[in-house]
Amino acid sequence: MGVPENVSNHAATLNDAAPEARMSTTKRNHELRAPPARPSGAAPVSAAAPAPRGGRAAVLWLLALALVLPELALSLADLGGAAIWRARAYQNGAFWVGLLHDWRPNYAVQPALMFLSYSIWHAGPLHLLGNLSGLAWLGPPLLARLAARGLLAVWLAGVLGGGAGFALLSRAPEPMVGASGAVFGLAGAWVALGARARAGRRLWRWIGGWLLLLVAVNLLGWVMADGQLAWQTHLGGALAGAAAAALMPTKRGTT
Repeated sequence: MGVPENVSNHAATLNDAAPEARMSTTKRNHELRAPPARPSGAAPVSAAAPAPRGGRAAVLWLLALALVLPELALSLADLGGAAIWRARAYQNGAFWVGLLHDWRPNYAVQPALMFLSYSIWHAGPLHLLGNLSGLAWLGPPLLARLAARGLLAVWLAGVLGGGAGFALLSRAPEPMVGASGAVFGLAGAWVALGARARAGRRLWRWIGGWLLLLVAVNLLGWVMADGQLAWQTHLGGALAGAAAAALMPTKRGTT
């Protein structure tokens, strides 16, 4: 859910860190700056669903490693004085809305690939920790209900939906990174699964309560990040995750 640190701190411009990247004529000398890291919002889940066992939990570890390893590599590079690697990672893997308009990509498939690649990069260890917390909180009960393939499908839907939401609703020149779209996709999936078992007032209380919680999480994150919050990614991820879960068969269980 976050965005990178100020890329200028890592000497990242389209003219030096990635020489092949150029924007339109009017933006050619514009230095791309990323706002401060924004935290992930994680929503609490009922403990009624059983925790995954054995091999099923491996999918959670694989998702966690897919987030930890890139940030670990960049953090070590930062400590070693090679901060340019973080800037290059953002330039080539972050989500840049301008690439959907008149900016020139660094490589041919960048405008399409960034709908996935933005989710593995983070603004720093604290940003990563926020999204890992969301995965640890929401992942086990969803895995118990949806199994490994279902959980991965919801995660992917959240990533793609988060990118789509940012693409449609943002015109920011700064890059967007983080697994917040996927984490909010998990939250949306949990809301959708809980709605199946409820009707009438109980249904609307369930949905309303979660909506208020997610809005509160976003407002808190917005304040903590000084307004640099990709709420568009959160919204798109949550809607996509809810839609994906609503279409899936589930194991028996309660929410």
